[in-house]
Amino acid sequence: MSFLEEYYNSYDEEGRLLSRHGSVEYLTTMRCIRECLAGIPAPDILEVGAGTGRYSVALAKEGRRVTAVELIAHNLEILRSKLDGSEPITVMQGNALDLSALPDEAFDLTMLLGPMYHLYTGEDKLRALTEAARVTRPGGFILAAYCMNEPTVVQYVFGADHLNEVLEKGMLTPDWHCISEPKDLFAMVRPEEIASLDAGIPVERVKLVATDGATNYMRAVIDAMDDTSFEKWMEYHFSICERQDLIGASHHTLDILRKI
Repeated sequence: MSFLEEYYNSYDEEGRLLSRHGSVEYLTTMRCIRECLAGIPAPDILEVGAGTGRYSVALAKEGRRVTAVELIAHNLEILRSKLDGSEPITVMQGNALDLSALPDEAFDLTMLLGPMYHLYTGEDKLRALTEAARVTRPGGFILAAYCMNEPTVVQYVFGADHLNEVLEKGMLTPDWHCISEPKDLFAMVRPEEIASLDAGIPVERVKLVATDGATNYMRAVIDAMDDTSFEKWMEYHFSICERQDLIGASHHTLDILRKI
């Protein structure tokens, strides 16, 4: 069993996105998805790394045609358990690095909302994006989510008192970039690295969005908010989530690309 399988066999990713603080990322991502789908009467949607189906199932239950590809068998079992058979969704096991089971230029929207978290080399990240671009129609959208470097340094290295550990294990570069391997589960990036990856595929950037912004720095506060306060928090978050001077401080970002 791989590190990734072991992690997702026991981690409640669904619960994270359903929590109040986790819902900020979910609501922001869904807002971006809907913006991309606006004006496309009957879009064909692909989610690569669909996890337990938080996005794919929600879109399919709206009647949208979805293909959900997921690597981890445990996640696929949970995803399928949410379906009653009426949804226009195709579910298959597969890898973001090899989408050869899918035809060229078949989808209006291709989403990689998890795979880039777990690809540790620039070559693999570019390969996943290249495959996503291949199966996307010209003019279609590619959405790629990333975990950002600086929040990890701030909250994990310093905030959770892991400084000595990461220094002893050589997990930081001299300029404070996290060095990740499969056993570390998550790969961290900076905005300039995302831009460099984009330059390697036939796309133009629509925008880069901070999907949780400051939320994860104050989870307990967010989770304790009443409905009115949370509504105002979302208003504030949406007002700043596209500010590029704040992007690197967000735990998660969403790169929205249009295929040329």
